[in-house]
Amino acid sequence: MSRIAYGAIVPTVSWTVEDETIDARLLPLLRAVSKAGSLNKAVAVLGLSYRHAWGMVGEMERTLGRSLVLMDRGRGARLSPFAEKLLEADAAATRVIERELASTVRVLGRATPLTLDKPHGMPLLIHASHDYVLAELRDRLLARGSPAELHFRGSLDCLASLARSECDVAGFHLPEASAESAAFAPYRPLLGMRGLRLIRFVHRSQGLMVARGNPKRLLSLADLVKSGAHFVNRQAESGTRLCFDRLLAAEGLRPAQIKGYQTEEFTHAAVAATVASGMADAGLGIEAAARQHGLDFVPLASERYFLAVRAARLAGQPMLSMMEMLKSAAFRKRVNAHPGYTATGMGEVVMAPEVLSAG
Repeated sequence: MSRIAYGAIVPTVSWTVEDETIDARLLPLLRAVSKAGSLNKAVAVLGLSYRHAWGMVGEMERTLGRSLVLMDRGRGARLSPFAEKLLEADAAATRVIERELASTVRVLGRATPLTLDKPHGMPLLIHASHDYVLAELRDRLLARGSPAELHFRGSLDCLASLARSECDVAGFHLPEASAESAAFAPYRPLLGMRGLRLIRFVHRSQGLMVARGNPKRLLSLADLVKSGAHFVNRQAESGTRLCFDRLLAAEGLRPAQIKGYQTEEFTHAAVAATVASGMADAGLGIEAAARQHGLDFVPLASERYFLAVRAARLAGQPMLSMMEMLKSAAFRKRVNAHPGYTATGMGEVVMAPEVLSAG
């Protein structure tokens, strides 16, 4: 997702039912579901939380008295016939407005539509692997008048985005220091960019998210195979997917032995929601996501989460505001309150070779 493009101001269509305005984010969400075939993938593209998106869909279904999104076990999501008609109506109304706008512009004798100048300051653009605390950091920065945009992607994708100068900060996670140098191999080429600095963020616990009471007695990845449990995975190149593959190899297991290995979601929250809904028996993720969805958690690994940034950006005001927040006692207390998180070393700036040599 790119930064906001400043230029023409254009009108948009809004819909109401019984004097209640339909949430402006609903139609883009429905379009994304139609294109992706999955609510989880749609929210990842739009930068919404799964819980908020599902709540919005449910609220609007109750208001309209019609179904909008139909969930199929193992097949993702699809739009109801009513939702498809709503999108068609919106597209038709938009075309009418665009024609009327062009006519109005000609009548007024204007050569171009209204325009909006680019603002003096741009928000701090963060591409990061999904994380609850990072989302809270973004919200706190916004509340203090320090604009920040956060878009969740896989760890490797975020670092590649930083290398292409498509973001200011890249969030990614690595396993705790170990003798497994191969675990760092996918990251080494991307962490070799010139002038790179790493900011220590949080330590997290990764493990199996399972139904309350752990009815299938899943205590290891080998138990997934023995029980034939249905697993829900993270997308390729995400840090959690790399972690899962590494844990599989350590136990001498192959992806083909895991039922549901090819079933992918894009956030910890989406994986937890899938397990909580009964559409999967287990998924790998962070403890905070499991607890938020009322699931049990079986810890399997510890990891460090870093924020990568080019050294030249550290002296800018957006970064200074973020660093001040990271080092504040109040924010660290909030971090430690999240299940499976610790804020040890948060805000410390280190060189990439120092981190990689620890493995």
